[in-house]
Amino acid sequence: MNDRSLGRREAVSLPLAALVGAGLIEVASTVAPRADAAPPESTLVPARASKLRALAAGLAAAPRMRTFRTVPMIVADRAQWDSGALDLLLRYDGEPKQVWDNTGLDSPWLNLMRNAVNTQTWCWNHPDFLAISATHGSAHLALYDDYVWQKYLAAFTGGKYKANSWIKAPPAGHADPANYEDPNGAFSPAANSIAVLQRRGVVFCGCHNEVWELTAALMKKGINPDRLPHPVLAAELTNHLIPGVVLTPGVVGTIPQFQLAGFHYAK
Repeated sequence: MNDRSLGRREAVSLPLAALVGAGLIEVASTVAPRADAAPPESTLVPARASKLRALAAGLAAAPRMRTFRTVPMIVADRAQWDSGALDLLLRYDGEPKQVWDNTGLDSPWLNLMRNAVNTQTWCWNHPDFLAISATHGSAHLALYDDYVWQKYLAAFTGGKYKANSWIKAPPAGHADPANYEDPNGAFSPAANSIAVLQRRGVVFCGCHNEVWELTAALMKKGINPDRLPHPVLAAELTNHLIPGVVLTPGVVGTIPQFQLAGFHYAK
């Protein structure tokens, strides 16, 4: 059995062993998932969203390569990005599906995705709606963990941002999910955070090309305390993407793959 022999429904509902056997999740001695590779366990995905819940389970089980020693400028090997997790996204058969072209850290990107999920879930009664953030530009800075922010990004932003506040879970994210009309609850603007949106089934895709270009920008500014060569510094950044991120070989070049798979483009 191979990935071409699986229908979309089966691809998101099979157990991990079957996914590995089908080639949808690649496992090798050099590919080991981080202990914290999965998003938070508690979910805000509606119980009736069976397909979205199955996808979330598959993504949580899909390994992420976060032990790179070096990465090239152009990745051409599936082991160099999160190919298994990306395949699950491309095969998702819940509807509708939307891919957001997110580039601005200071833009209302999290708010817009939150509103889209709210509208699809309750107004149009599509609980299996999937929103994906195709993240690049300055928005990609929100996909790095505290280690990278402390070592590189606080200085890179000139002190404008000292930490990654976009990944912090606000108190609103812990409000009673049964009260979806709560103006200060888990589905309100008070819960605009990556951590909360992940719990709602939103998937944040990272970009290898953006990692490479950020590395160049750090080196140009002299923010390279270990004096690492470009491929090694890029590997360090890649290894410190936040839990749950799906690394793509280049998110702008992957957007057409999402569109071919039936995703609607949003910006």
